[in-house]
Amino acid sequence: MPLPDAEARLAALADRVAWELQTLAYPARDWVRPRGDGVRDVVVVGGGQCGLALSFALRRARVTNTEVLEAGAPAGIWLRFARMHTLRTPKHVTGPELGMPSLSVRAWFEARYGEAAWAALTKIPRDVWQAYLDWLQGMLALPVEAGWRVDAVAPEADDLLAVTAERDDGARARWLARHVVLATGVDGAGAWQVPAMVAAALPAGRYAHTAEAIDFARLAGKRVAVLGAGASAFDNAAMALEHGAARVDLLARRPQLPAVNPYRWMEFAGFLNHFADLPDALKWRFMRTIFAMNQPPPQETFSRCALHAGFHLHLGAPIRALRMEGDAIVVETPHRAVPADFLIVGTGLVVEPALRPELAAAAPHLARWRDRFAPPAGEEDAALGAFPYLTGDFAFTERVAGSAPWLARLRSSSFAAMASTASSGGISTLRPTVDRIARGITRDLFLDQAEADHAALVAYEERELVDLTLASEGTRPW
Repeated sequence: MPLPDAEARLAALADRVAWELQTLAYPARDWVRPRGDGVRDVVVVGGGQCGLALSFALRRARVTNTEVLEAGAPAGIWLRFARMHTLRTPKHVTGPELGMPSLSVRAWFEARYGEAAWAALTKIPRDVWQAYLDWLQGMLALPVEAGWRVDAVAPEADDLLAVTAERDDGARARWLARHVVLATGVDGAGAWQVPAMVAAALPAGRYAHTAEAIDFARLAGKRVAVLGAGASAFDNAAMALEHGAARVDLLARRPQLPAVNPYRWMEFAGFLNHFADLPDALKWRFMRTIFAMNQPPPQETFSRCALHAGFHLHLGAPIRALRMEGDAIVVETPHRAVPADFLIVGTGLVVEPALRPELAAAAPHLARWRDRFAPPAGEEDAALGAFPYLTGDFAFTERVAGSAPWLARLRSSSFAAMASTASSGGISTLRPTVDRIARGITRDLFLDQAEADHAALVAYEERELVDLTLASEGTRPW
């Protein structure tokens, strides 16, 4: 519960934020030359944690003619889609505050709930994290337009990009921008994958992917089968059990669950800040190792399922067949047939930019890793080769030189960037991601106007030395 004086404490924190922003404002002069009415310098697609942080980073660099377009309602993805109780990252992870203590989640949490509550916290509840992001957006007055689902990004004349979007009420709008950043999260690289055998064998109302809306209350008293062994699969299994499912069978292909999390190993400054600077051969080896190690469900997520007597874990149980028998779903594994009333699919993501509407124009032209890197014998990996090949500041590159130069103005902080930068859009990689993208954009904006800036320097006449009086003579020396 918030402290009785939480509002006063938050008001004091707001004063501190204003002081820190003013103190760290140098250089505060606006410098980006406008391109004309209606042209944004940057449009950010996605108003989650990365989109907000990038908007803030650009503002601190005095790139203020920006827009953030968010597909969902202001409530945020942490309340719409995520089903874990807490974030998977430790509470001390930083990022959206960009190094400003007063804007950190700790500062906000302690102002609202108290220092003792922070000390007792192990991981941040997801609804608390969303409330923090909402506070951050409001505190900084970041320019987020909610409810706009971007369905196209395409080149326009004069080195511009056109971003088109639609609202749920059918209204459409179009933005012109010099640069576009896709901060579209984990599925920004492609689409959540429902195995073909599931779609072919089951009626649409009898299964759902973990990324979809699920009415868990309807699963009370039912038998539920969950495909997959990632954290999201366990989260959804737990949700079903907590809503009264009679039995949940979680089916995993792998013979044992991974216990070591390579993403925790990654959390040091050298790797986070400079993976993007590695040669391709070493990037490839790192990514193959990380993907092969896989990521375990957090202990608390596993325990959330394990405490229910109705939870059953089946390892080494790939799906051999799937069918309806009367009104029951039957999942065949090498060891047994598992009956169910509802199936939840947690089998992950397919990396395919062409599946993203906002990347439809770019997909035929952008380079993938398979286009740029030939792995040594024995290190081939088709899934890794499908990732887009991005620059160190997260820009797409051309598959054929000269075919789509506009791709240099299109960047992605989504999971599409993982192979090139080790960034998936998650919290632990957020700060280096935002820093690199912001530096890349400000570099490009400056280079575009450097000739005009030189002309401005030549014409610069603001005098600093104005009084040449000498005390010894009392007059000017000429």
